Amino acid sequence: MSSIAAQLANVVSNTRKLLDLCVSLQEENDMLKLEVQSLQVAFDTSNDKNKQIEEKLKAVAVARSLEEGKVDKAVINEKILDTKQKINDFVREIDKCIELLR
Repeated sequence: MSSIAAQLANVVSNTRKLLDLCVSLQEENDMLKLEVQSLQVAFDTSNDKNKQIEEKLKAVAVARSLEEGKVDKAVINEKILDTKQKINDFVREIDKCIELLR
């Protein structure tokens, strides 16, 4: 009988150890769940900031393209003025030639 009592005491002791281990693991699990939640919040925040930065980058790209368009318009206006000047010079030359032919 004493061997049965010793075995029973051993089973009870192992059961207590397992219960203590279970409690310890449950606490660790709860802490890890909190850590996962905080990391998820940080990840979501980072994604939101990333999206905002991408939108700002797109806005800057559009602004630069519009700015380049203004530069191009200035260049185009300059070319138009230059072309008009050349046409006026040709008209004067033609008028001189006509005068010489008379």
